[in-house]
Amino acid sequence: MIRTILTDIEGTTSSISFVRDVLFPYAARELPRFIRKHATDPAVCELIRESAAEAGIDQDDLEAVIDRLLAWIKEDRKVTPLKALQGMVWESGYTSGDYRAHVYEDAWRNLKRWSKEGYRLYVYSSGSVQAQQLFFRYSEHGDLLPLFSGHYDTGMGGKKDPASYRAIVDDLATDPAEILFLSDVSEELDAAREAGLHTCWLLRPGEGSAGEEEIQSAGHSTARSFDEIVIPD
Repeated sequence: MIRTILTDIEGTTSSISFVRDVLFPYAARELPRFIRKHATDPAVCELIRESAAEAGIDQDDLEAVIDRLLAWIKEDRKVTPLKALQGMVWESGYTSGDYRAHVYEDAWRNLKRWSKEGYRLYVYSSGSVQAQQLFFRYSEHGDLLPLFSGHYDTGMGGKKDPASYRAIVDDLATDPAEILFLSDVSEELDAAREAGLHTCWLLRPGEGSAGEEEIQSAGHSTARSFDEIVIPD
């Protein structure tokens, strides 16, 4: 019996375009100024150090670190210190009211219903835990953060690696067969299934390009919105 629902964000609960056309450009525009202003803050300094180590450059060359971070944003690299820095920048955008996070209306309704029905809701996204929490706290539908019991990011490992899902299962101290994972990326679903989780592939119109043959061969249950998700018994 499913007791826990683990969900992706981008392309699943929320549109890819919001992340691509709002959040990423905002971070790219504001990140250099943020780092220069806060470079001596302990938390930011540590993330600069981690970024420099990942890039193999001198951490004291602040402009080189900034250039590499901006390149990673352009490449959509899933680098953990970058995600943490982006989260810090996005926080100022949310709190100042520059934008609100897009969440599909069907996702909001069903997440709220599932929470009331007693399912434990968790998020697993390549965005940092901080960014996830900001996303749902400042959504277009109000503060959705109380619906969730916890959040996971790439600190657990890559989303296409079965070991990451096993680590989440261990952290939740539950049977993997009691977890349903929702995502719009087939490779993530493959990894989750290999770890023993149930899966559902979100195929939102306009958000993906998977062909019918690919969908059939993947063997995952599918839904075009949260309204179509069938939670296994």
